[in-house]
Amino acid sequence: MSDKEKKIIKTIRIDVDKCNGCRACEMICSAFHAAPKYSSNNPARSRIRIIREPLRDLYVPVYAGEYTVAECAGRDKYTIDGKEYDECAFCRASCPSRDEFKEPDSGLPLKCDMCEGEEEPLCVKWCMHDALILEEREEELEEQEELEELEIGLESLADKYGMDEIMDALSRLNNKD
Repeated sequence: MSDKEKKIIKTIRIDVDKCNGCRACEMICSAFHAAPKYSSNNPARSRIRIIREPLRDLYVPVYAGEYTVAECAGRDKYTIDGKEYDECAFCRASCPSRDEFKEPDSGLPLKCDMCEGEEEPLCVKWCMHDALILEEREEELEEQEELEELEIGLESLADKYGMDEIMDALSRLNNKD
């Protein structure tokens, strides 16, 4: 039995009941990702946002996920404490239909990088109410055969043109000899 390679997966667990909307996570995230680090503070550059409903004492931290090239088809509604929310409010993706998780100056998508280079994400470290908790789990990686350079090139050509086109091109090349 072979030992499979393992990878540590880090995620941030959010306990909505503990969040009081202080927005310290937004502030430290935007400062960490400023250029140069800690030189400015702009929550629009933060990779975590607090969805706020202060009159109902509702605060939901959401951190940036993957970029999507198209908006999703989901338009579900969520009712929390009697108020209706659109599904997009809690979405982690940066997409064409909304401005959340986009760099304000360039419009480039933002994604949480878990404060790469730090011991733990700074939003977790600075959350004084333990609403954000770092969780780590081990996952086994799928065994993959190392592809040779030629195979990688052929695979990308097949993806782009399809196998029929490649086979036709090879037969034409063969006939030239």
